[in-house]
Amino acid sequence: MSGYLSVITLVVDDLNRSFEFYNQVFNWPNKGLQGHREDDTQVAFFSPLGGVKIALWPRESFNRQLETNSVHSPCMGTTMQSLNVESEAAVEALFDRAMHAFAESIKPPHWQPWHCYGAYFKDPDGHLWEITFNPSKA
Repeated sequence: MSGYLSVITLVVDDLNRSFEFYNQVFNWPNKGLQGHREDDTQVAFFSPLGGVKIALWPRESFNRQLETNSVHSPCMGTTMQSLNVESEAAVEALFDRAMHAFAESIKPPHWQPWHCYGAYFKDPDGHLWEITFNPSKA
């Protein structure tokens, strides 16, 4: 049986803050916060990639559902999401929006050794993002 990637879930500390961050920086299509705080089902979904969605799932809810402590869980690793954009200017504009939304700069826009123009930042929950422009693909 084969499958396909449908959701990338980012575990977040503050759902409202993270929703506003992703909405402000990327402005991806979304339906707002889904579910209910009262019964611990509230999440947010963005649809940046057509069929693949990015979900924001509050850490406390995640921990209860998986019966784990995600801060110390051996199943929690580090990931980096990469977003390819159409120009150097697009890298700079997206990086600037992220900085205005209180992202942490890891490396500002620069030419990389592999001849791409890119930048790196962390969102408010520490998820690492790369924004890159590859002129050979333009």
